[in-house]
Amino acid sequence: MTDYIGYTGIQTTGCQAYQLPVSKLVELALANGEGLLSETGALSVNTGKFSGRAPNDRFIVDTPNIHSDIDWGKINVATSPEVFDNVLKKMQAYLDDKNLFVFDGLAGADPNYALKVRFINELASHNLFVHQMFVRPEPKQLEGFQPEFTVICAPLLELDPATEGTHSEAVILVNLEKKMVLIAGTRYAGEMKKSIFSVMNYLMPERQVFPMHCSVNVGKDGKSAIFFGLSGTGKTTLSADPERTLIGDDEHGWSDKGLFNFEGGCYAKAIRLSKENEPEIWDAIRFGAITENIVLDPKTRQFDYDDARYTENSRVAYPIDYIHNADPKGVTGHPSAIIFLTADAFGVLPAVSKLTDEQAQYHFISGYTSKVAGTEQGITEPVAAFSACFGAPFMPRPAAVYAKMLTERIRQHQVSVYLINTGWQGGPYGVGKRVSIPHTRAMVTAALNGTLDQQTFETHPVFNVLVPKACPGVPAEVLDARGQWADKTAYDQTAAKLAHMFVENFKKFHGVEHLVGAGPKVPAAI
Repeated sequence: MTDYIGYTGIQTTGCQAYQLPVSKLVELALANGEGLLSETGALSVNTGKFSGRAPNDRFIVDTPNIHSDIDWGKINVATSPEVFDNVLKKMQAYLDDKNLFVFDGLAGADPNYALKVRFINELASHNLFVHQMFVRPEPKQLEGFQPEFTVICAPLLELDPATEGTHSEAVILVNLEKKMVLIAGTRYAGEMKKSIFSVMNYLMPERQVFPMHCSVNVGKDGKSAIFFGLSGTGKTTLSADPERTLIGDDEHGWSDKGLFNFEGGCYAKAIRLSKENEPEIWDAIRFGAITENIVLDPKTRQFDYDDARYTENSRVAYPIDYIHNADPKGVTGHPSAIIFLTADAFGVLPAVSKLTDEQAQYHFISGYTSKVAGTEQGITEPVAAFSACFGAPFMPRPAAVYAKMLTERIRQHQVSVYLINTGWQGGPYGVGKRVSIPHTRAMVTAALNGTLDQQTFETHPVFNVLVPKACPGVPAEVLDARGQWADKTAYDQTAAKLAHMFVENFKKFHGVEHLVGAGPKVPAAI
């Protein structure tokens, strides 16, 4: 039997199941009691305590060779090589007698930039997840496959913080020098995907590729579009447009040739999913897909997408070709439009606005949105947050590095940029209503087909963005953020409060002082 894992120090006496097909992985996951088969044929699993990312348990190993490249702080938290080595030894001993699952995949649809990644999994369901989420190599690509990065995932191993130097029983350790990721104590499969995304975000700038937390699709006219936004803002939903071809829903690179997907699958939120509003995702939940934390009736095996008893962050992972109009090649040309998606929990941002070049830079660096309930441990309702580059948790380098790359490409390719609020209107979260998906889709369509540019715009007095007076398919009142509030004074006060938050947040960025004038204007009354 070929030894695929010996170089990791795991001297397993168990089986090394390599590159198993989907049907076999589903069969083994069911046999091992990892989940249930739903009525649709999808494998349903529950991830237990960790139903979202655990940012407090994620660390980057600090070594001299990478120290100056990392934006250390509350997000990119340093740990020592000694802690990494201790956890690795613990995992090696734990996995020694386990039957492990090995998958060799690629991060990057463009072969010129693809990263060869080997995943070593304790669970068959986790191996199914990475099989569906990453680019699946052709048989010839597997010949002599030498991994450039290795992910070892032992979700059932609980660590002791007192002896292992971790924050809790779970840990995610990214070692950029040893080219390894260690994950233990959490069954949330998204940690594997996001860890490799972080690795790509570190590596790609050195190869003159701009890495992005975004979705991408392309119209029948061949013009592509980029959607930036954190989890829960609508990237997956809005990019899965029946009238456009999907390139990818979450992670991409922008090279001198165009755009390319980092993944081979989609990882969509499923809470309150409906066939009417999200038919592509609805139809993708079938055999080969794997769901996380969606309530399943044990008798009928039917999903209840509206039940949030486990989490607001219920998920489904599926290969990209489950979307009927997706392009499995995962590459396209330079974009003609960029859309920033934000879920404004204050309910004061305009539903749609156009940004100047300077405003685009300002809002990309600011990365305003709301953390949606369940996306991270401990988040039970939306919280206003600023996440640089619309993806700070996954960006190891300073925000200025990524912002500079975006700015260069916007100017070089003359890309139009828009800001769309997929959050609340008529009041803050708990009072107002969330913008409807049909209205948001209409705004996106108008932005991409050029009809939005033909409208009359006026500058918002506080947020300083260009707001259209009309948009095809959208009632005029939806475009008037202030007009939807019953208490106009309350709107003015809340808008001023959010503007002040923008201004204060932007002060922490250096070398971009010339962009301050492109941001919100705090009324003197505040």
